[in-house]
Amino acid sequence: MKIVFGTPGTVSGLLLRCAQCLFAGASIGIMAAAVGFSNYTAFCYLIASMGLQLVWSMGISCFDIYTLWTRREIYSPILVSLFAVGDWVTSTLSSAAACSSAGVAVLFVKDTNYCRVNFQLPCGRYGLSIALAFVAWFLTSISSLIMFALLAST
Repeated sequence: MKIVFGTPGTVSGLLLRCAQCLFAGASIGIMAAAVGFSNYTAFCYLIASMGLQLVWSMGISCFDIYTLWTRREIYSPILVSLFAVGDWVTSTLSSAAACSSAGVAVLFVKDTNYCRVNFQLPCGRYGLSIALAFVAWFLTSISSLIMFALLAST
């Protein structure tokens, strides 16, 4: 099997997973710090989706650390298919959560001017959290494509 960027058990795979954890955690932290996010279902869904992304990426990064520490290559087709399906599911959920939250944020800012009328809403924090969620989704989609390519090659 050809080793490519982001393959599990490599330094690049560990860096990719750590970046996913970082952006998902930052998205959760900023959204949780924003007042009133729990009143909107899309924002709650974003928190839940990024929480799943954080746990999944942290688990795979622990696997990467283990394989780098023991200097073994663990590429069974079952393990690669598990990683591929897990990445695909978390990528799809992250995309849906980021897009639905972005739709609510655009509705607040552009369509209804709700952020200008209601000064208590931290719309800037909402937007920053959504932007970080899109970055986390982008990184997850990269690893999902890598996993599907590895699955096809095994």
